[in-house]
Amino acid sequence: MSTLLLDAEALYADLRQGVQRLLATRPQGGIALVGIWSGGAWLVERLAADLPLDAHGVISSSLHRDDFGSKGMTVGSDHTRLPFEVDGRHIVLVDDVLYTGRTVRAVINELFDFGRPASVQLAVLVDRGGRELPIEPVFSAARVNLAPAQRLRLAKDEAGSFSFDVKGA
Repeated sequence: MSTLLLDAEALYADLRQGVQRLLATRPQGGIALVGIWSGGAWLVERLAADLPLDAHGVISSSLHRDDFGSKGMTVGSDHTRLPFEVDGRHIVLVDDVLYTGRTVRAVINELFDFGRPASVQLAVLVDRGGRELPIEPVFSAARVNLAPAQRLRLAKDEAGSFSFDVKGA
């Protein structure tokens, strides 16, 4: 069995550069970074400290998930905070790990509850493949292959440093 070694801090540096390039392609004053709860929210929080941003926020997929019947909803699970006007804005969604695409689909539905953006792009720290929907990032810091039973999750320690947890076969 091989061990997956991913340096989350090095990948964050790559993500920061990729997002910076994406921001440079859009007109100033009309761009917002939106982190997908929870790993993407951590990333956007740090990107907001590292980059000059017009606006940033956090979005949750919990109200639009297609697996709500099997997972249910926990109290206080809607963490969406978009402190800017969505209409006409160019949105860059940021997430930690892209797998099936179902979370991104749910987040886009949630985003459109707040208005109609001019465009929506996706940037991720890690693309692990295994898509079930036609969703692809415009930027990913890494691409890895994992068995379907494996789970890759971003972790953040008290100092704010990132690492990955890998669970499963």
